[in-house]
Amino acid sequence: MEVKIINPQDQAIGEFDGGKIKEQKPIGFPGEGSLINRLGPLFYWAWGTSEGPAEIGLHPHQGFEIITYVIKGKAYHRDTLDTESVVEEGGTQLMQTGSGVYHAEALKEPSEAFQIWFEPHLSQAIKNVPTYSQYNSEDFSVIDKEGVTIKTILGDDSPMKIVTDAQMWDIRIPNGTRYTHNLSQKRTLAGLAIRGDGALTIDTNHPARFTHKDFVIVQSGQGGELAIQALDKDLRIFLIEIPTEVDYPLYNKRR
Repeated sequence: MEVKIINPQDQAIGEFDGGKIKEQKPIGFPGEGSLINRLGPLFYWAWGTSEGPAEIGLHPHQGFEIITYVIKGKAYHRDTLDTESVVEEGGTQLMQTGSGVYHAEALKEPSEAFQIWFEPHLSQAIKNVPTYSQYNSEDFSVIDKEGVTIKTILGDDSPMKIVTDAQMWDIRIPNGTRYTHNLSQKRTLAGLAIRGDGALTIDTNHPARFTHKDFVIVQSGQGGELAIQALDKDLRIFLIEIPTEVDYPLYNKRR
């Protein structure tokens, strides 16, 4: 297995509403400065924060499956499907944008959220009617495994289902504790450390250290087990697992 650690300076940055919303983008659009522009069907990943009220006006999406996960605060949403919603801390919204939908976003208090785009087979997806779904924090499975808290956002135990082959977890690892993950062959694991520092070990290799805001990528040829350990203080890391390659054409991000 191959490990890459992408520091914040090699990730993209962005902003909306005159800088009221600031974004760190582990996976950004071409020209935004990110070293990584996609991982298989994981097309885009933005980590946005605001210190107060801010908004993003009505804008279009088509084809992609777009998840907004609220880490802190609330996310306000409206769209051309006549949806008006508020997603609270720990909840998600899912837009399967199909043939096309416009939506607007707003924050009314200090907030923090991810927006993540997954790419299904677009020539098929754009034939579908767009849909909006919302899930509260308590809808998701949370388990404690030897002191590690694992919340499944996408996967077998999640109520949220998408077409794209992807799994996603919100994981909290107490200081000094280890989380182990089995990665199947030809799969990629992407992780973003939003609180604390850690170390990643594959088999008996020397641990690869990473720090707050680092983007960690593990790509597996034959598969195997990896371990993530919190260092010095508690670690909160989001992990997304996707196939390294898919059997359908992917959108060409042009620079």
